[in-house]
Amino acid sequence: MDYQYPISYDWSTSETIEVIAFYTSVEKAYEKGVEREELMTAYKQFKSIVPSIAEEKKLCNELEELSGYSAYRVIQKAKKGAPGDKIKM
Repeated sequence: MDYQYPISYDWSTSETIEVIAFYTSVEKAYEKGVEREELMTAYKQFKSIVPSIAEEKKLCNELEELSGYSAYRVIQKAKKGAPGDKIKM
């Protein structure tokens, strides 16, 4: 990983950790696959910290620019998946 995750300095330490856990789940989906439940739990935590759709899009677009990993595509695939699925991009 040769990039830094997009974060907000307004977040607390625990909120930053939760957001990074979501980003890590997105990376896992691309690199080796991630359990759907793990990903969706991380996404729910992310949405509790970033409830604004505009801010979510901004952060996810920044992540994609930095890493090449699309959080949007990963979440869309996970939403279409069934419980117990492994999400692999």
